[in-house]
Amino acid sequence: MAYSEDLRERAIAAVEDEGLSRRAAARRYRVAPSSVVNWLKAFHRHGRTGPRAMGGDRKSVLKPQRAWIAQLIAREKNLTLGVLAVRLLAERRVRADAGMLSRFLRAEGFSFKKNAVRRRARAR
Repeated sequence: MAYSEDLRERAIAAVEDEGLSRRAAARRYRVAPSSVVNWLKAFHRHGRTGPRAMGGDRKSVLKPQRAWIAQLIAREKNLTLGVLAVRLLAERRVRADAGMLSRFLRAEGFSFKKNAVRRRARAR
């Protein structure tokens, strides 16, 4: 949870107007010194005192590559996530790791279940 904008403004004012050090302002308002440092940095660079947006939906870099990935999987049956990540970077200039690919493929409905014919016979 983000700190209130009012608290941020008071800490910034303590440093800017009263001449307190960042650590002293952090002690006064019972926050981490790094928080006051970051608030001042955002204030000086961007004029922002409030918190940045949290959460939300991030655009997937893999969605535009879905058709290409599907074709590749259909052509190469023993493709690993690591190899897929290397190919994406080399051929499409898209950076992805194995975890990211795994979540994307699962969300897009790709299934990698073993063939029913290859299952062992059940004990009777």
